[in-house]
Amino acid sequence: MKYILIVLLWTGYCALHSYLISIGFTNIMTRLLKKYYAFYRVFYILISLFLLIPLINYTAQLDNKVIITYGQPLNIIRYVLLSGSLLMFFWAFFFNYDSLTFFGIRQILYLGEIKKINPPEEIKRNGLLGIMRHPMYFALIIFLWCQMHRMSDIVVNIVLTIYIIIGTRLEEKKLILEYGDTYVKYQQEVPMLIPFTKHN
Repeated sequence: MKYILIVLLWTGYCALHSYLISIGFTNIMTRLLKKYYAFYRVFYILISLFLLIPLINYTAQLDNKVIITYGQPLNIIRYVLLSGSLLMFFWAFFFNYDSLTFFGIRQILYLGEIKKINPPEEIKRNGLLGIMRHPMYFALIIFLWCQMHRMSDIVVNIVLTIYIIIGTRLEEKKLILEYGDTYVKYQQEVPMLIPFTKHN
């Protein structure tokens, strides 16, 4: 029963997290807030953290028995994958993406201005973005599955992995709306999540 509760709680969190950044909802917020929509990204991040931290703590209290551990040499491989996933995540975050935009800082700096940071015809393809379209999501999946696991962790990881895949595909639709055929061509040339594969 507790695992069903965990699935429901995390699925609800993922659904809310996705809805708050969906095109439909952000369009409503844009009309309501007008130029003050520039602060919405900061609100989105804060509310996501505000809900995530107690959810993690509550899940940890429901189940504390570790059922998957790693002996040698698997433990060494696990640490290599963990380190690699963290390096990939932060490398992509700081060097391939605009971290100021992610945190909503750039939007606030351009308060009241209509400004596109990247024109629609431009798509970054340097570094990791030339190997896969969403390196941060790939790194996050690797990180999730290289932990010591309780049963609750496995349940949460399944929910989050499904959410990452679905969320990535929804994000792709938004990117096609923004970049048009340029992004479609990028999709055809660079894999979505799994590097060095033709199409995924």
